[in-house]
Amino acid sequence: MRNLLKAVIVALLFSNSCFADNNQLATISLDEATKQIIEGTYNKVLGAQTEIIDGKAVHVIKVLTPDGRIRYYKIDAETGQLVN
Repeated sequence: MRNLLKAVIVALLFSNSCFADNNQLATISLDEATKQIIEGTYNKVLGAQTEIIDGKAVHVIKVLTPDGRIRYYKIDAETGQLVN
């Protein structure tokens, strides 16, 4: 009986993931955001991490530009757009 109860609970937990909204599935990974920043440039990535800013997941990518400056790019993890 306990095994049946455990199986039902696990099934219910996983069933919620089947009904996830489309916004949740449209996210981009930190790796994809980093590739988006360095694509077609000579920037060198110094670091990258995902932070929560104003309640939204934002990928923050620290790069060294060709002229020796450090610049931070912020990419919205849900849309993949640059954040100001």
